[in-house]
Amino acid sequence: MSTRTAADRVTGARYVEQITALDSDRRARAAFVSLVMRLLSPGATVFDFGAGPGLDARLYAEHGYLVAAYDVDPRMCEFFADHCREFIEGGVITLSCDSYQDFLACDTSGIDRSADLVTSNFAPLNLIDDLRPLFAKFHRITSPGGKILASVLSPFFLGDLKYGWWWRNLPRLWRDGQFSVQGTQAAIVRRQLTNYAAQSAPYFALRRVFRGLPAQAPRDVAGIDVSAGIPPSAALRLSTCQFMFLLFEKRNPEAVGARPGG
Repeated sequence: MSTRTAADRVTGARYVEQITALDSDRRARAAFVSLVMRLLSPGATVFDFGAGPGLDARLYAEHGYLVAAYDVDPRMCEFFADHCREFIEGGVITLSCDSYQDFLACDTSGIDRSADLVTSNFAPLNLIDDLRPLFAKFHRITSPGGKILASVLSPFFLGDLKYGWWWRNLPRLWRDGQFSVQGTQAAIVRRQLTNYAAQSAPYFALRRVFRGLPAQAPRDVAGIDVSAGIPPSAALRLSTCQFMFLLFEKRNPEAVGARPGG
């Protein structure tokens, strides 16, 4: 997921300090968790991908959900294990910290039940070059009718227009549907909505997109329906927030089996 060394990364307690320092980050994370709670039924099972220090996983467990979690960073997992200790000891949360390739190769989630919802908060998917193997993994570990809710960086965010890297990569965004720039800790991939839809197929279908801020109006609560295609207005509605939340629904086995080479 990253070519930087462990010493280069802000992780563990330092990461918690960083992601809770800015009001905008706190609001985005809170909006994501609020949407998760709307999507889950009582007693549901959550798989938290890129779980980081376990802030979300603990909250899900506190609300009565069974949680399996994964992160690739050992120091994140160390903080997670301490932060969620009583829930791990009680069997409510399980944590895996395998290499990313080992994670993809495994057919299970770390618990006996399939996940009803895969969550990925604060843009872990933006750190992955090729999302297709990841969607295949999510398809294997989710129940029929399972969903994915992922917080990702919006390529339309107006706040990024002040940076030269955004303008230099604009042709790539429109031509290829994505571009990558080196961030402070790793290469960060920004993608068009059509790119996410294409990479999730045939395993999942992108159904709705939500602004990455607390909902203020009914249309924000409902999100943008993209099940029949990306409406021209989507980019404008997503331009004032740094994050966007993508809701994917699992496709049926026949659709997966019909893929080329499947």
